[in-house]
Amino acid sequence: MQRRDYLLSQLDVLEAESIHIFREVAAEFERPVLLFSGGKDSLVMLRLAEKAFWPAPIPFPVMHVDTGHNFPEVIEFRDRRVGELGIRLVVASVQAAIDSGRVTEQKGRRASRNRLQITPLLDAIEEHRFDAAFGGARRDEEKARAKERVVSFRDEFGQWDPKNQRPELWNLFNTRITQGEHVRVFPLSNWTELDIWDYVRREGLALPSIYYAHTRRVFERDGLLLDAETGFANRGDDEPEFEATVRYRTVGDASCTGAVKSAAVTLDEVIEEIAATRITERGQTRADDRTSEAAMEDRKKEGYF
Repeated sequence: MQRRDYLLSQLDVLEAESIHIFREVAAEFERPVLLFSGGKDSLVMLRLAEKAFWPAPIPFPVMHVDTGHNFPEVIEFRDRRVGELGIRLVVASVQAAIDSGRVTEQKGRRASRNRLQITPLLDAIEEHRFDAAFGGARRDEEKARAKERVVSFRDEFGQWDPKNQRPELWNLFNTRITQGEHVRVFPLSNWTELDIWDYVRREGLALPSIYYAHTRRVFERDGLLLDAETGFANRGDDEPEFEATVRYRTVGDASCTGAVKSAAVTLDEVIEEIAATRITERGQTRADDRTSEAAMEDRKKEGYF
Protein backbone atom coordinates (compact mmCIF):
# COMPACT_ATOMS: atom_id res chain seq x y z
CA MET A 1 0.00 0.00 0.00
CA GLN A 2 1.38 3.35 -0.97
CA ARG A 3 2.12 5.62 1.98
CA ARG A 4 1.19 9.27 1.80
CA ASP A 5 2.35 11.98 4.17
CA TYR A 6 -0.06 14.85 4.66
CA LEU A 7 1.69 17.95 5.96
CA LEU A 8 -0.36 21.02 6.79
CA SER A 9 1.11 24.48 6.75
CA GLN A 10 0.65 26.94 9.61
CA LEU A 11 -2.08 28.72 7.64
CA ASP A 12 -3.83 25.43 6.83
CA VAL A 13 -4.01 24.55 10.53
CA LEU A 14 -5.31 27.98 11.52
CA GLU A 15 -7.84 27.98 8.70
CA ALA A 16 -9.15 24.54 9.64
CA GLU A 17 -9.52 25.57 13.30
CA SER A 18 -11.41 28.74 12.38
CA ILE A 19 -13.73 26.93 9.96
CA HIS A 20 -14.50 24.38 12.68
CA ILE A 21 -15.41 27.25 15.05
CA PHE A 22 -17.74 28.84 12.47
CA ARG A 23 -19.51 25.55 11.82
CA GLU A 24 -19.81 24.66 15.51
CA VAL A 25 -21.35 28.01 16.40
CA ALA A 26 -23.72 27.96 13.42
CA ALA A 27 -24.92 24.53 14.54
CA GLU A 28 -25.35 25.44 18.23
CA PHE A 29 -26.86 28.93 18.07
CA GLU A 30 -30.06 30.24 16.48
CA ARG A 31 -29.04 33.80 15.53
CA PRO A 32 -25.30 34.35 15.00
CA VAL A 33 -23.94 37.56 13.53
CA LEU A 34 -20.48 38.51 12.27
CA LEU A 35 -19.09 41.85 13.45
CA PHE A 36 -17.73 43.46 10.30
CA SER A 37 -15.90 46.78 10.00
CA GLY A 38 -14.33 46.43 6.55
CA GLY A 39 -10.89 45.96 8.13
CA LYS A 40 -8.40 43.19 7.41
CA ASP A 41 -9.41 40.90 10.31
CA SER A 42 -13.12 41.02 9.53
CA LEU A 43 -12.37 40.48 5.82
CA VAL A 44 -10.37 37.36 6.70
CA MET A 45 -13.31 36.20 8.84
CA LEU A 46 -15.64 36.68 5.87
CA ARG A 47 -13.41 34.52 3.69
CA LEU A 48 -13.30 31.81 6.38
CA ALA A 49 -17.10 31.94 6.70
CA GLU A 50 -17.40 31.62 2.92
CA LYS A 51 -15.25 28.49 3.00
CA ALA A 52 -17.03 27.07 6.06
CA PHE A 53 -20.43 26.96 4.33
CA TRP A 54 -19.56 26.77 0.63
CA PRO A 55 -21.37 26.21 -1.73
CA ALA A 56 -24.22 27.53 0.44
CA PRO A 57 -24.24 31.26 1.21
CA ILE A 58 -23.05 32.56 4.58
CA PRO A 59 -26.04 31.76 6.84
CA PHE A 60 -25.96 34.85 9.04
CA PRO A 61 -25.81 38.63 8.61
CA VAL A 62 -22.89 40.94 9.29
CA MET A 63 -23.06 43.94 11.63
CA HIS A 64 -20.99 47.10 11.75
CA VAL A 65 -20.99 49.30 14.84
CA ASP A 66 -20.64 52.60 13.01
CA THR A 67 -19.13 55.46 15.02
CA GLY A 68 -19.80 57.96 12.23
CA HIS A 69 -16.11 58.85 12.41
CA ASN A 70 -14.87 56.23 9.97
CA PHE A 71 -12.35 56.52 7.17
CA PRO A 72 -14.39 56.99 3.95
CA GLU A 73 -12.22 54.46 2.09
CA VAL A 74 -13.18 51.76 4.60
CA ILE A 75 -16.94 52.43 4.49
CA GLU A 76 -16.91 52.35 0.69
CA PHE A 77 -15.01 49.06 0.75
CA ARG A 78 -17.37 47.62 3.41
CA ASP A 79 -20.47 48.32 1.33
CA ARG A 80 -18.90 47.01 -1.86
CA ARG A 81 -17.77 43.73 -0.27
CA VAL A 82 -21.12 43.09 1.39
CA GLY A 83 -22.84 43.74 -1.93
CA GLU A 84 -20.56 41.29 -3.72
CA LEU A 85 -21.41 38.54 -1.25
CA GLY A 86 -25.12 39.34 -1.17
CA ILE A 87 -25.38 39.22 2.61
CA ARG A 88 -27.44 41.41 4.93
CA LEU A 89 -25.67 44.32 6.63
CA VAL A 90 -26.94 45.53 10.01
CA VAL A 91 -25.60 48.95 11.04
CA ALA A 92 -25.60 49.89 14.72
CA SER A 93 -25.16 53.67 14.66
CA VAL A 94 -23.40 55.64 17.37
CA GLN A 95 -24.76 58.87 15.85
CA ALA A 96 -28.31 57.55 16.18
CA ALA A 97 -27.63 56.68 19.83
CA ILE A 98 -26.34 60.24 20.42
CA ASP A 99 -29.36 61.79 18.66
CA SER A 100 -31.78 59.71 20.75
CA GLY A 101 -30.04 60.58 24.03
CA ARG A 102 -28.93 57.00 24.67
CA VAL A 103 -25.29 58.14 24.94
CA THR A 104 -23.56 61.47 25.46
CA GLU A 105 -20.81 62.54 23.13
CA GLN A 106 -17.45 63.27 24.73
CA LYS A 107 -15.98 66.76 24.59
CA GLY A 108 -12.43 68.02 24.44
CA ARG A 109 -9.32 67.50 22.37
CA ARG A 110 -9.06 63.76 23.05
CA ALA A 111 -12.75 63.03 22.66
CA SER A 112 -13.48 59.76 20.88
CA ARG A 113 -16.58 57.80 19.99
CA ASN A 114 -14.80 54.49 20.49
CA ARG A 115 -16.24 53.84 23.94
CA LEU A 116 -19.70 54.97 22.81
CA GLN A 117 -19.99 51.87 20.61
CA ILE A 118 -20.99 49.75 23.62
CA THR A 119 -24.60 50.96 23.85
CA PRO A 120 -25.58 50.68 20.15
CA LEU A 121 -23.88 47.29 19.95
CA LEU A 122 -25.82 45.88 22.91
CA ASP A 123 -29.03 47.54 21.68
CA ALA A 124 -28.64 45.87 18.27
CA ILE A 125 -27.90 42.49 19.83
CA GLU A 126 -31.09 42.80 21.89
CA GLU A 127 -33.21 44.13 19.02
CA HIS A 128 -32.21 41.39 16.58
CA ARG A 129 -31.95 38.72 19.31
CA PHE A 130 -28.44 37.75 18.28
CA ASP A 131 -27.13 35.02 20.57
CA ALA A 132 -23.57 34.73 19.19
CA ALA A 133 -21.40 37.50 17.75
CA PHE A 134 -18.25 36.62 15.80
CA GLY A 135 -15.44 39.11 16.45
CA GLY A 136 -12.00 39.49 14.92
CA ALA A 137 -10.02 39.84 18.16
CA ARG A 138 -6.67 38.04 18.32
CA ARG A 139 -4.75 37.10 21.46
CA ASP A 140 -1.53 38.68 20.20
CA GLU A 141 -3.06 42.16 20.11
CA GLU A 142 -3.34 43.06 23.77
CA LYS A 143 -3.15 41.55 27.28
CA ALA A 144 -6.89 41.67 27.97
CA ARG A 145 -7.66 39.88 24.70
CA ALA A 146 -5.18 37.15 25.61
CA LYS A 147 -7.40 36.29 28.59
CA GLU A 148 -10.40 35.45 26.40
CA ARG A 149 -11.75 32.04 25.53
CA VAL A 150 -12.66 31.32 21.91
CA VAL A 151 -16.33 31.24 22.97
CA SER A 152 -16.60 34.00 25.54
CA PHE A 153 -19.71 34.31 27.71
CA ARG A 154 -21.56 37.62 28.18
CA ASP A 155 -24.22 38.03 30.86
CA GLU A 156 -27.69 39.59 30.44
CA PHE A 157 -26.11 43.04 30.67
CA GLY A 158 -23.59 42.24 27.92
CA GLN A 159 -20.72 42.22 30.41
CA TRP A 160 -17.61 40.04 30.47
CA ASP A 161 -16.21 38.79 33.77
CA PRO A 162 -12.64 37.47 33.37
CA LYS A 163 -12.93 35.68 36.72
CA ASN A 164 -16.02 33.77 35.66
CA GLN A 165 -14.95 32.19 32.38
CA ARG A 166 -16.05 28.70 31.49
CA PRO A 167 -13.54 25.88 30.92
CA GLU A 168 -12.54 25.39 27.29
CA LEU A 169 -10.59 22.18 26.80
CA TRP A 170 -8.91 21.69 23.44
CA ASN A 171 -11.65 22.39 20.86
CA LEU A 172 -14.58 21.61 23.16
CA PHE A 173 -16.59 24.84 23.38
CA ASN A 174 -19.16 25.57 26.07
CA THR A 175 -22.11 27.06 24.19
CA ARG A 176 -24.82 26.88 26.85
CA ILE A 177 -26.59 30.15 27.57
CA THR A 178 -29.95 31.21 28.96
CA GLN A 179 -32.38 33.74 27.50
CA GLY A 180 -30.95 37.25 27.43
CA GLU A 181 -27.34 36.09 27.47
CA HIS A 182 -25.05 35.78 24.46
CA VAL A 183 -21.51 34.82 23.56
CA ARG A 184 -18.72 36.51 21.65
CA VAL A 185 -16.83 34.12 19.40
CA PHE A 186 -13.26 34.74 18.23
CA PRO A 187 -12.30 32.46 15.32
CA LEU A 188 -8.97 34.31 14.91
CA SER A 189 -7.87 33.90 18.54
CA ASN A 190 -4.73 31.94 17.69
CA TRP A 191 -3.75 33.99 14.64
CA THR A 192 -1.09 36.70 14.67
CA GLU A 193 -1.01 39.89 12.64
CA LEU A 194 1.58 38.28 10.36
CA ASP A 195 -0.67 35.22 9.91
CA ILE A 196 -3.49 37.55 8.82
CA TRP A 197 -1.31 39.23 6.19
CA ASP A 198 0.09 35.90 4.97
CA TYR A 199 -3.50 34.66 4.57
CA VAL A 200 -4.51 37.84 2.72
CA ARG A 201 -1.65 37.13 0.28
CA ARG A 202 -2.47 33.44 -0.08
CA GLU A 203 -6.17 34.06 -0.69
CA GLY A 204 -5.67 37.13 -2.88
CA LEU A 205 -7.96 39.23 -0.70
CA ALA A 206 -8.54 42.88 -1.55
CA LEU A 207 -8.21 45.39 1.30
CA PRO A 208 -9.09 49.07 1.76
CA SER A 209 -6.44 51.29 0.20
CA ILE A 210 -5.36 52.90 3.49
CA TYR A 211 -3.64 49.65 4.52
CA TYR A 212 -0.96 50.54 1.97
CA ALA A 213 1.41 53.52 1.89
CA HIS A 214 -0.12 56.74 0.59
CA THR A 215 0.28 60.48 1.10
CA ARG A 216 -2.00 61.90 3.80
CA ARG A 217 -2.30 65.07 5.85
CA VAL A 218 -1.66 64.14 9.48
CA PHE A 219 -0.62 65.70 12.78
CA GLU A 220 1.32 64.32 15.72
CA ARG A 221 -0.12 63.74 19.18
CA ASP A 222 1.53 61.69 21.91
CA GLY A 223 3.77 60.03 19.35
CA LEU A 224 0.85 59.05 17.08
CA LEU A 225 0.18 60.33 13.57
CA LEU A 226 -3.53 61.13 13.53
CA ASP A 227 -5.62 61.92 10.49
CA ALA A 228 -6.07 65.62 9.69
CA GLU A 229 -8.21 65.16 6.56
CA THR A 230 -11.53 64.01 8.03
CA GLY A 231 -11.52 66.49 10.93
CA PHE A 232 -12.65 63.85 13.43
CA ALA A 233 -9.53 63.99 15.61
CA ASN A 234 -10.09 67.49 17.07
CA ARG A 235 -6.70 68.88 16.10
CA GLY A 236 -5.55 71.76 18.29
CA ASP A 237 -3.91 74.98 17.10
CA ASP A 238 -0.64 73.78 18.64
CA GLU A 239 -0.75 70.57 16.56
CA PRO A 240 0.32 71.58 13.04
CA GLU A 241 -0.70 69.33 10.19
CA PHE A 242 1.75 68.13 7.57
CA GLU A 243 1.92 65.69 4.71
CA ALA A 244 3.52 62.29 5.25
CA THR A 245 3.72 58.94 3.52
CA VAL A 246 1.85 56.61 5.85
CA ARG A 247 -0.30 53.54 6.05
CA TYR A 248 -2.68 52.13 8.66
CA ARG A 249 -2.07 48.85 10.48
CA THR A 250 -5.64 48.80 11.76
CA VAL A 251 -8.75 50.75 10.79
CA GLY A 252 -11.21 52.08 13.35
CA ASP A 253 -12.48 55.39 14.64
CA ALA A 254 -10.48 58.09 12.83
CA SER A 255 -10.39 60.19 16.00
CA CYS A 256 -8.05 57.79 17.79
CA THR A 257 -6.51 55.49 15.16
CA GLY A 258 -2.97 56.46 14.22
CA ALA A 259 -1.05 55.86 11.04
CA VAL A 260 2.55 54.68 10.79
CA LYS A 261 5.21 56.06 8.48
CA SER A 262 5.70 53.53 5.74
CA ALA A 263 6.81 53.12 2.15
CA ALA A 264 5.09 49.72 1.78
CA VAL A 265 2.88 50.02 -1.28
CA THR A 266 2.61 46.31 -2.09
CA LEU A 267 1.41 43.31 -0.13
CA ASP A 268 4.87 41.77 -0.01
CA GLU A 269 6.37 45.01 1.31
CA VAL A 270 3.72 45.22 4.06
CA ILE A 271 4.43 41.63 5.12
CA GLU A 272 8.17 42.35 5.22
CA GLU A 273 7.49 45.40 7.37
CA ILE A 274 5.20 43.52 9.78
CA ALA A 275 7.70 40.68 10.13
CA ALA A 276 10.35 43.14 11.30
CA THR A 277 8.27 45.07 13.85
CA ARG A 278 8.14 44.21 17.56
CA ILE A 279 5.28 46.53 18.50
CA THR A 280 1.68 45.29 18.37
CA GLU A 281 -0.67 47.11 16.04
CA ARG A 282 -2.88 48.39 18.86
CA GLY A 283 0.11 49.53 20.90
CA GLN A 284 1.43 51.49 17.94
CA THR A 285 -1.77 52.91 16.51
CA ARG A 286 -4.58 53.21 19.07
CA ALA A 287 -4.61 56.30 21.27
CA ASP A 288 -7.43 55.08 23.51
CA ASP A 289 -5.53 51.90 24.42
CA ARG A 290 -2.56 53.96 25.60
CA THR A 291 -4.48 55.66 28.40
CA SER A 292 -3.78 52.73 30.73
CA GLU A 293 -3.00 49.04 30.59
CA ALA A 294 -6.54 48.38 31.80
CA ALA A 295 -8.27 50.47 29.09
CA MET A 296 -9.16 47.52 26.86
CA GLU A 297 -10.19 45.31 29.77
CA ASP A 298 -12.48 48.04 31.11
CA ARG A 299 -14.30 48.26 27.77
CA LYS A 300 -14.57 44.49 27.57
CA LYS A 301 -16.18 44.38 31.02
CA GLU A 302 -18.64 47.07 29.93
CA GLY A 303 -19.72 44.92 27.01
CA TYR A 304 -18.05 46.17 23.84
CA PHE A 305 -15.26 43.75 22.90
